[in-house]
Amino acid sequence: MHVELAYGREGLWVDLPDQNVTVVEPRFVEGLPNEGAAIVRALRQPLGASSLREMVRPEDTVAIVFSDITRPTPNDRLLPPLLAELSHVPREQIVLINATGTHRPNTEEELRNLLGDDVVDGYRIVQHDAWDQDSLVNLGRTRSGHEILVNRTYAEATVKVLTGFIEPHLFAGFSGGPKAVLPGVAGVRLVLENHGIAMLDDPGATWGVTAGNPVWEEMLEVALKTAPAFLLNVTLNRERAITGVYAGSLQAAHQAGTAAVRQTAMVRIAAPFDIVVTSNSGYPLDLNLYQAVKGMSAAAQVVREGGSIIIAAECWDGVPDHGEYQNILHMADSPQALLEVIRRPGFLMVDQWEAQIQAQVQCWADVYVKSRYLSDDEIRSALLRPCHEIEETLAELLTRYGPDARICVLPDGPQTIPYVESTST
Repeated sequence: MHVELAYGREGLWVDLPDQNVTVVEPRFVEGLPNEGAAIVRALRQPLGASSLREMVRPEDTVAIVFSDITRPTPNDRLLPPLLAELSHVPREQIVLINATGTHRPNTEEELRNLLGDDVVDGYRIVQHDAWDQDSLVNLGRTRSGHEILVNRTYAEATVKVLTGFIEPHLFAGFSGGPKAVLPGVAGVRLVLENHGIAMLDDPGATWGVTAGNPVWEEMLEVALKTAPAFLLNVTLNRERAITGVYAGSLQAAHQAGTAAVRQTAMVRIAAPFDIVVTSNSGYPLDLNLYQAVKGMSAAAQVVREGGSIIIAAECWDGVPDHGEYQNILHMADSPQALLEVIRRPGFLMVDQWEAQIQAQVQCWADVYVKSRYLSDDEIRSALLRPCHEIEETLAELLTRYGPDARICVLPDGPQTIPYVESTST
């Protein structure tokens, strides 16, 4: 069996056995025949809100939040028609805010690739800095007692527009919607607390769950506290074509988008597998090992205890060297010990959430990493196992589990929410 995994920009073909292999992928939806027209129509006929042009006055100041380089949001296709609807507002009253969360700022080249030269040259762009206290404003506390600090430029705009891409998310249920605010333009302490050990330990903090998910519910609470006027989200297929446009009020538009993703991404499985081969959805989602934890977590939903996961992630951005993920992994010599470190009273570090989920996956199953850019030593120092060729690693695992071992393949990685039939997602 010849299967292509989403890997970097070009994909990775692998040869798999012809028997006992189940390929699980999202239901393919064709891209919209005219993306631009669909975006304009959604902006003018939104869900639960007035049209964008009608709600924004010429004297308003407008903040538009967009996704950073780690997300496949088609900003270069979304922002031009959105900005055209705001042609009655002077450009100096419009600011575009890069929702970096706790990620690094994007380079000018990355911004130009994300937005296009016309947008970069024509509008003011602010890159959110979660650590810069002077650039944050306090809006009170959440019901959980977490202090709400968000980007001041965003908060002070009279009209706030959130944009993004809806996909399954490993602990927030789905991306898009309120994630543009938390973590997108939130202070680092709020992100740490929202992504903290207690929040992620809640069984509701998982793929495809919003109601009853404490992480997502706090994200929504914070986003609503900032009074966003409008949401523009899209769904994509594996070819990165837009399959749906969801615009309007934050809750109405996001709910419609997540309902669509549930129909395409949720796949019921009868029983767990011995081996799961997955990806991290290719470029740009597999830019580093930190992001690849999502693909590991997707595979963990359907691998048996004691089984094995093979993930293909290009990782052109390394582990990475920025952030604290790599440093946290180096604090222990095993996944079990790593969880003990993270669970220590008072432990609070940026990126601990990704390290926590990785360790939890590894306590359940072995994880092998196929990467074009990571060395064996880098993979081992991240407590993972190197995989040079997927076929070779698979052959070794079949020797361990026996020739009748059941294999699952997730070509699109976390674009799919597989779940065992006896459980709910």
